[in-house]
Order: sequence, then C-alpha cells, then structure tokens
Amino acid sequence: MHKVLVLGAGKIGALISGLLAESGAYQVWLADIDETAATAVARAHGLQGIQPLGLDASDAHALRSQLASHPVHAIVSSLPYHCNPAVAAAARDTGVHYFDLTEDVEVTRRVGALARAAASAFVPQCGLAPGFISIAGGELIRHFDTLRSVRLRVGALPQHPHNVLKYSLTWSTEGLINEYGNPCEAVVDGRLLEVRPLEGQEEIEIDGTLYEAFNTSGGLGSLAQTAGDRCESMDYKTIRYPGHCAQMRLLMNDLKLNQDRGTLKRILENAVPQTLQDVVIVYAAVTGLQHGELREENYVSKIYPQIIAGRLWSAIQVSTASGLCAVLDLVLTHRGRHRGLVTQESFRLPDILGNRFGQHLAAGGSKDVSADVVVSGAPGRQRALGG
Repeated sequence: MHKVLVLGAGKIGALISGLLAESGAYQVWLADIDETAATAVARAHGLQGIQPLGLDASDAHALRSQLASHPVHAIVSSLPYHCNPAVAAAARDTGVHYFDLTEDVEVTRRVGALARAAASAFVPQCGLAPGFISIAGGELIRHFDTLRSVRLRVGALPQHPHNVLKYSLTWSTEGLINEYGNPCEAVVDGRLLEVRPLEGQEEIEIDGTLYEAFNTSGGLGSLAQTAGDRCESMDYKTIRYPGHCAQMRLLMNDLKLNQDRGTLKRILENAVPQTLQDVVIVYAAVTGLQHGELREENYVSKIYPQIIAGRLWSAIQVSTASGLCAVLDLVLTHRGRHRGLVTQESFRLPDILGNRFGQHLAAGGSKDVSADVVVSGAPGRQRALGG
C-alpha cells in the first residue's frame, strides 16, 4: 500500500485525500495547521485510510519530524504556493516523491533547483493550468512533424453568473490574484517573451456561448521551455465571461490594488460568492505540419461537478484533484521511471484519462464540443526573457 502525506485540508486537499483513500490502495496522513479541519475530512469519508493530524508545514523541524516518525512514499502540497519551497526541501532531504499545485513561476524554479540530482521525483504544477492543460497540449504537439502555433485556454466559471464580475471564487483567492497580477510567458515570432497579464484579449465561442480570454501568469507551466523553441507562437490565456477582464483591470491597474493584494483579497472574498455549480473549460489547439500538410488539432472539454464518495464536488475540485492523483498514481506504480524534475507534458494524455483517478476528467466532459477563437485585442507590451 502506498503511503502519502497530504498537506492542507482545504478545497483541493480534502478531495485528494478522499480519492486516494477511497481507492483502497493508499494510506493517507492529512495534515493541516487546524487539526479539526483534517479531522472533519476524515470523518466525512468514514475511512481508516485517512489519518488526520495537526501540523504547521511552515515549521521545517515539525515537518521533518512527521516524515521521520511516519515514513511515506510521497508528499503532496495543497498549501498556498509560497509554502512549497520549504516542503520541497523537506522532501529532498527525506528522499520522498514531491507533488504540488503551484502556478507560480518563481516557486516552480526554486522547486526545480531542489530537484537536481534527486533520486525521487519532483512533480510541480499538478493542477489544472498548469497541469492537465499542459498534458493535453503536450499530447497534441506529439502529433506534428513541425509546429507553428500552440494555444492553451482554461476557464473555471460559474454556470449561472449574476454579479458584475460574472465570476465566483472556485479556488484559492491568493492564487487567482497571483495569476492576474504577475508577468506571463509567451512565445511570439519564435522568441520567448514576457507579456503583461490581463492583456492579449480575444473572444472564444464554445457551443454557441461567447467567452473572452486574456493573458494570465503561470498557465504555460514548463511547456514553453520544452517545446517553445520549436514553434512560432505559444501562449496561455484564462477563459472568462465577457466583461470580466475590464473589471479586473479597473481593480488591479486603475485602482492600484495589484500593489495592495491583501486589500484586494479581502474585497474579493467579501463580495464574490463561492459556488459548487461551476464548469471547467479546457481548450488546446495546435497548428503545424503533418506529412507536409498544414493541419490543426484540438482538445476541447467541459468538466462539471460530480458526486464522488457520496458528496458533491465542484468541477474545479474534481479536475484539479483527479489530475494530481492520476499523475501521483502513475509515478508511484511505475517505480524507478521518474526521478528529478518531472514536467507535466512528459505524461501521456491517454494514460491520464485511462487512470483510475483521471477517469473523472474523461467522464466530466466531451471532446466533441466546437470552439472558434477570434483575437479582438491588440497585443500587450512585451519584453524578451533571458538574453
């Protein structure tokens, strides 16, 4: 039986723990600074497979003591992104596999540095974007002899929007602000550039519904490094309902709240409701040459809330947790295959969708929906990354 330490009993950590324990193949220690939160998750599942405990993961000594007293095969961080370097260091020092959900570029670089020459696998960015979208995009890329463009789009949206932002808080507010406020990576005319968030706006029509998409940080993951030098253009944009981007520009740029993120977080959490009635849209499009002909292939899917272990989980919880569990399951069941830094795009899409955990991604949507993309905004200001 595989043994896993999950850090964080929040929206995603709770479902990760439940999925792993419900499979019968995993013993899970679910740790949270608030032990009652971890206990509530364990009681909800009614399983011996989840052992709750109180643990401050920012306390390096306490974390290492836990790993020493209860050895595990892997550690999963569902903590805020800024906590992950310390967790990764503990994983390296104790020789266990490491997984996280971060979208933060700088944190991922620090995790990658810790992974050098490690005997265990370090798999950051196991969420939705980056994460599953990188796997979908990487799968399409494999089908081409020569690449021209790679477009990745993801949205986690309320099914029934009613506020001026046309949005609901479906996941981490800190992570959302981080994506909206930090510089983004894109390949433009064959060069890896840094582009501004909340710019590059375009329209996308999927199944007759009009959406907008715009630059946000971190969604490309490592794909720009692994395949960016092979294509003319590559970018990631977040999907929202029309009008959302303009409202966020007002808050973050015009009112300068990107410089006061604590205030912005309080405003959003006080004014924007949460919901379990959401939908996750995944869209990847790759254009290039196949056998000398110019072609395009797409992966388009919608994922809806699902009942798992007798409880309703939101689409963002299902897509994020099941994606991470599938990646973790593939690493642990193929001993010795993965070590050091492991990118999301190194996993094959059929393996993920066919996995006992990844099947929730396949069951949640259809690849047969149609999508059209129209760029409606001028490119944002850009500067080259690196030399």
